[in-house]
Amino acid sequence: MEKPYAIGIDIGGTNTVFGVVDKRGHIIAQGSIKTAAHKEINEYVTNLSSALQEVIDQVGGADNIKGIGVGAPNGNFFTGCIEFAPNLPWKGLIPLAQMLSDRIKVPVSLTNDANAAAIGEMTYGAARGMKDFIVITLGTGVGSGIVVNGQLVYGHDGFAGELGHTTIRRTNGRLCGCGRKGCLETYTSATGVARTAKEFLTSRKDESILRNVNIDEITSKDVAEAAQQGDTLAKEIFEYTGQILGEAFADFVAFSSPEAIILFGGLTKAGSLIFNPVKRHMEESMLPIFRNKVKLLMSELKESDAAVLGASALGWEVKEF
Repeated sequence: MEKPYAIGIDIGGTNTVFGVVDKRGHIIAQGSIKTAAHKEINEYVTNLSSALQEVIDQVGGADNIKGIGVGAPNGNFFTGCIEFAPNLPWKGLIPLAQMLSDRIKVPVSLTNDANAAAIGEMTYGAARGMKDFIVITLGTGVGSGIVVNGQLVYGHDGFAGELGHTTIRRTNGRLCGCGRKGCLETYTSATGVARTAKEFLTSRKDESILRNVNIDEITSKDVAEAAQQGDTLAKEIFEYTGQILGEAFADFVAFSSPEAIILFGGLTKAGSLIFNPVKRHMEESMLPIFRNKVKLLMSELKESDAAVLGASALGWEVKEF
């Protein structure tokens, strides 16, 4: 009999969340543990395995689980390892897929968090039925998952698709956490929007609601709320961000000719403030042969569940022991 459930695990720097998911994308049981509280990887795997066993027991045991999918920073699909993730407590190469499968006795697949989001959109969300699309995650950084001819693009080493680290400002570009300058994510992530706000407020004299916020504590949410109230400077920040993102998308389209680019992540809560300028600048910058062919869509996955759903979609593809 076909096994009815998969498990999705999303490993973040602060928390690890997980859930048992059915074929329709319903989360049947879920839980979480604190990632940051575990400084030693074996202790983390022990506690995660124990917490997973509780939800597995709720659905009738491991015989009902097809596989486990894990989305993690710097997760390598080919090796099953988390490789040198800067925001996790454990350094170096962590063979997490093998460690978990040894404990739980269920096959485990692992990839990075943006790739998991792309697989989730293809399985449960806006990309159902599509064979060529790109998912862009707009959060603290900018992640991406590229699907071509129905398959996720991993490259020869498992790390293809780092579109957030394409360089869009070579001269005087902002310093990125990766060590390079001018990366897309330094301008178009939620963090990038906050950096733009600080630059605008420092270099200009315009009146703005944002001047009521401590400049060192401004967030993209503050900028969105000000723009929604009609603040001119805040709306300019989104126009600037949307222009950079739209121009980058036009380049991405030239690479893989996707049917759609799907936006996912916290910054998408700004809605039309970010969507409209991105769409306009994307079309203006596009090669004529691609113009008005590529859909720009918002994710259809509920944000609180999306990471778990994306990872669980990987669990359906895991090979049995």
